[in-house]
Amino acid sequence: RLQAETRGELTSLVEEMISNQKVVKAFGYEKEAQARFEEINARLQKHGLSATFFSSTTNPATRFVNGLVFTSAGIAGALLAISGRISVGQLSAVLSYANQYTKPFNEISGVVTELQGAFASAARVFEIIDQEPETPDAPGAVELTEADGSVSFRDVDFSYSPDVELIKNLDLTVRPGQRIAIVGPTGSGKTTLMNLLMRFYDVDAGEITVSGHPIKEVKRDSLRSMFGMVLQDTWLKSGTIRENIAYGRPDATFEEIVEVAKAAHAHGFIMRLSQGYDTPVSEEGENISQGEKQLLSIARVMLTLPPMLILDEATSSIDTRTEIRIQKAFEKMMEGRTSFIVAHRLSTIREADLILVMNKGKIVEQGTHDELLKKGGFYADLYNSQFER
Repeated sequence: RLQAETRGELTSLVEEMISNQKVVKAFGYEKEAQARFEEINARLQKHGLSATFFSSTTNPATRFVNGLVFTSAGIAGALLAISGRISVGQLSAVLSYANQYTKPFNEISGVVTELQGAFASAARVFEIIDQEPETPDAPGAVELTEADGSVSFRDVDFSYSPDVELIKNLDLTVRPGQRIAIVGPTGSGKTTLMNLLMRFYDVDAGEITVSGHPIKEVKRDSLRSMFGMVLQDTWLKSGTIRENIAYGRPDATFEEIVEVAKAAHAHGFIMRLSQGYDTPVSEEGENISQGEKQLLSIARVMLTLPPMLILDEATSSIDTRTEIRIQKAFEKMMEGRTSFIVAHRLSTIREADLILVMNKGKIVEQGTHDELLKKGGFYADLYNSQFER
C-alpha cells in the first residue's frame, strides 16, 4: 500500500513539474524540484524493497507450511497404512486431496503484493467516487428551447465555504437585450455571479430566473445551451483548428467557420499555420499563443450565436489593436442579445447599458459609465486608478 501511494505521489510531482516547466525554470526551482524528487524516490525505494522482501518471503513461507501439512499427512497416513487401519489407495487419495487443498493458498500468497497495490489504488478511486455528486435536475425540470434574455436575481446568497460570506442578499433585474458590465476588485464575486447563472454552483438562498423560469427547475444542459461563454482561461480540445471552432456546432460548414474566424480576426494567423484550418492543436495548445487561443474561443462562440453571452475578461490576452477590432465584432454579435461582460480594464465596458460595481459580494453602485463617474464613488475611484502613476 505504501509503495502504491508513494508511486502516485512521485507521478504527481513529475507531471506537475513537466507541465509547468516554464514556471519552474523562470523561478529557478530546478534544485528544489530535484530534491523533492529524490526524497520521494528514496521513500519509494525503501517501500519497494520492503514490499519485495515481504512478497518474496510470503510465498515460500506458505509453501513451507503447506509442505509440513502434506508431510504430516503422509507420515500419519503411512503409519495408519502399516497398521492396516487404511489402505494404500486411501492414503494416496488423502495425499492427493491435501495437495489440492494447499494449492489455492500457494496461488493467493503469490499475488498478495499485487492485491495490496490494487487495494491502495482502489482507495484513491473510491475517494473520487465518494465525492458529493452534482445535484440532479429536479423531477419534471423544463427543457429550455428558447430564451428572451431576461434574467433576475432575487435575494441571492452564496458562499464557497460556510465560514466565509461572499454574496449576500443580491438583487438584480436584467431586461432582454441589455448589456450588463460587471466590474470590481479581485475577489468581489464577479465570476462567481456568472457561475451561479450557469448553475455550475447552486445558490444557498434566494432564486435566479432566466426568461421567467427558476433555473433550478430548468434542465442544466438546456440552460447552458442558452449562453455563449468566452473566458479568460481558454481551453482547446485535442484536434484541428477547424474542430475547435466548430466545437459548439459540429455540423457547421467550412465557409461558416472561415466567416466567424475572419470576424474574430483569427483567419490571418490560422492561414499562416502549416496546415491552415486542418492544423492539429493539443489540449494545451503549445503551437499557438495564449492570445491566438483566445481568438479561437471568441470564434467558437460567434459560430453558435446563443441568445445570451457571457464575456469574462474575453480580451485579456489580446493586444490593444486587435482588441479594438474584436470589440467591433462583439458590438455586432451583442445586438439584440443579453450580454454579461466581466472586465478589469474599464475602458472595455464604457458602452454598456448598465454597469454593476461589485465589492465583497454586493452591488455597491450601478448605472451608466457617465452616471457613475459623476457620482465620484467606488467606480470613479476604480476608473481613475487606471491612469494614476
